[in-house]
Amino acid sequence: MSSHAESPERVTAAVIGLGSMGFGMAQSMKRAGIEVVGYDITSAAVERFAAEGGRSANTLRAAVANADIVVSVVVNAAQTEAVLFGADGISAAMKPGAVFVSSATMDPAIARCLSEQLEALGIHYLDAPISGGAARAAKGELTIMASGSPHAFAAARPALDAMAAKVYELGDAAGTGAAFKMINQLLAGVHIAAACEAITFAAKQGLDLDRVYEVITASAGNSWMFENRVPHVLAGDYTPLSAIEIFVKDLGIVQDMARAERYPVPLVAAALQMYLAASGAGMGRDDDSSLARLYAQLSGAKLPGQEPNKA
Repeated sequence: MSSHAESPERVTAAVIGLGSMGFGMAQSMKRAGIEVVGYDITSAAVERFAAEGGRSANTLRAAVANADIVVSVVVNAAQTEAVLFGADGISAAMKPGAVFVSSATMDPAIARCLSEQLEALGIHYLDAPISGGAARAAKGELTIMASGSPHAFAAARPALDAMAAKVYELGDAAGTGAAFKMINQLLAGVHIAAACEAITFAAKQGLDLDRVYEVITASAGNSWMFENRVPHVLAGDYTPLSAIEIFVKDLGIVQDMARAERYPVPLVAAALQMYLAASGAGMGRDDDSSLARLYAQLSGAKLPGQEPNKA
């Protein structure tokens, strides 16, 4: 690692995407002494960042012009590709030797392709999907599942140290980090669906749902997702902390990957149908615990705070 990279106060980073995750990641880097420029297609997000003392840019290319590290916190592979190679794409504006840290969840094959394209331009690519949610992003306590060349890791190190509690270095080739993330998403999506199925079935049985939560979280059937998502159901609060559409996307990617490998994923397939149904019922932008509402609609079960047939 160069002496430049060892001095966080001299490092400049750009964050592309100042949503709930990107904003917290940008703030964490600022706290670590990194000079951060933020960009988002939504002016309100940029204004919020500027109000908190961050520097902002009006275009993608302006944001990255002097950046040693570019952290991309967009939704998917298509948006990542547009950031890099679209009309205002940054691949033509990033300086040689800079590193592009890609945090979007995507098919590993696409991550490998984007990496090859960038590395050919003399720009490092770190495949670095994230886990932990907005609260941990704001605290600099994310889990990052990263893969890339030693040069990419070295260049990105100040940002990784600022943003994450755990950085798993999973190999020297892009795509490996993405594959690890998809295994996580397989489990997360299925576990949320199972938790929502179980708590709504308990409601259908007329059980005291608070007691169900108390007993299950102390029993072998518990999962992290049951413990984390069921309180949303008990509160009747489906404010999106993680939206239904995220798992429509991510379990779709898992299913595509599995089909290409001729690998059966029947639990993923069943869960994906429930996310699709919830989205089709108008809940796509609501919290993913809204699967419980869908189960209630299908079964006539009554959940806390639920209006009859409310989508």
